[in-house]
Amino acid sequence: MRIPVYLKSGNRNHYAERRVAMKIIVLGAGVIGVTSAWYLAKAGHEVTVIDRNADVALDTSFANAGQISPGYSAPWAAPGIPLKAMKWLFMKHAPLIVQPKPDLTKLVWMAKMLRNCTAERYAVNKGRMVRLAEYSRDCMMSLRDEVGISYDGRQQGTLQLFRTQKQVDAAEKDIAVLRDGGVPFEVLDRAGCIAAEPGLAKAADRIMGGLRLPGDETGDCFMFTNALADKARALGVTFKTGVQIKRLNKEAGRITSVETSEGMLSADAFVVAMGSHSPELVRSLGLRLPVYPVKGYSITAPIVDADRAPVSTVMDETYKIAITRLGDRIRVGGMAELAGFDKSLSPKRQATLRHSVEDLFGGAADQSRAEFWCGLRPMTPDGTPIIGRAGADNLFLNTGHGTLGWTMAAGSGRVLSDIVGGHATTIDARDLGYDRYSRPSKGSRSGGLRPSAA
Repeated sequence: MRIPVYLKSGNRNHYAERRVAMKIIVLGAGVIGVTSAWYLAKAGHEVTVIDRNADVALDTSFANAGQISPGYSAPWAAPGIPLKAMKWLFMKHAPLIVQPKPDLTKLVWMAKMLRNCTAERYAVNKGRMVRLAEYSRDCMMSLRDEVGISYDGRQQGTLQLFRTQKQVDAAEKDIAVLRDGGVPFEVLDRAGCIAAEPGLAKAADRIMGGLRLPGDETGDCFMFTNALADKARALGVTFKTGVQIKRLNKEAGRITSVETSEGMLSADAFVVAMGSHSPELVRSLGLRLPVYPVKGYSITAPIVDADRAPVSTVMDETYKIAITRLGDRIRVGGMAELAGFDKSLSPKRQATLRHSVEDLFGGAADQSRAEFWCGLRPMTPDGTPIIGRAGADNLFLNTGHGTLGWTMAAGSGRVLSDIVGGHATTIDARDLGYDRYSRPSKGSRSGGLRPSAA
């Protein structure tokens, strides 16, 4: 099959035709795996997606906060965070919880994160995160126009809400990055926040100001992922769910097969998009992915008073909690708990989520019917996902998106597809790869495989 491929060569843009046909296995059926499969299939590849769950989007993509917020893309590792973290540990409604159980993996990851808490590293990390997230929003807009799927989406911006003057002042460094990146933003006073989100009117005395990004979006990630999976099936993508992924087999520098509960499956290329479970799968290949499962919580409750409900997403900076309107529901999500792969539900965390939404949008939702959930966000110490080839000539990673998987999904899937196919990426993706943890990034933007003949 011959398809048009957009290439960049120096300062000249041109179209060329390349012969593209590879058999590709995508490991993981969350929003990252499904968007990767979609773009790979659109590029003409034969794609199979494998996941241990009974269906797609049943892990971290199931009930996340619902934000698509490129402008708020920033690493948790930032100047001042170590001191803040110490204070958070003693708050009643703490945004950060570190379980005391001994865990060497957790301690090593925390040490790497602390090394990124400098002004210089923060600027570098945030810059590349915003670059990928802004590109992802563009890809998302094109994808939405192309496939026309519904997912309780709203394109009405997001509001970061500050309760103290100190928070207002601290936002200046982020505003500088937004300005340098050409990202539209609005700095609002109390009245401006209420004008943007009328449901905040009864909480006016708790508002000092806000930062609004009019280009950001919201939506139900679970609905989106399932809808896109259906579109991918129409393109010929095969989904194998309820299948355990055991190990990758490597010979002569290439992955030859993946061992599953349904036997060995072979392909020309393999994509690991298994979120927090990615490090375990590739460890036998000598890869040490610095991806840790940071636990987050959400509650979803039906709206009973639309006038008191948020219009879009409000990010409560004090508690690091996002409050999002999804159709006739309110989703409240946030917090970071370092507890390994523990997925037990803590009533204390539910109380924190409920406190934030009731304090700002009291009476908007029926909390007695709230659904409580937790998921494991795959986070890297520098906040940036790992996208690109690693460990073998035909092995590719798309993992480590942390709290921004929904925000970065479309762009990450497109970048991954371009790299696998040997195409130049639209944005510079050289600093997104695994190489940044092992050695300085080198080489060109592409570095993909030679596609086999159709």
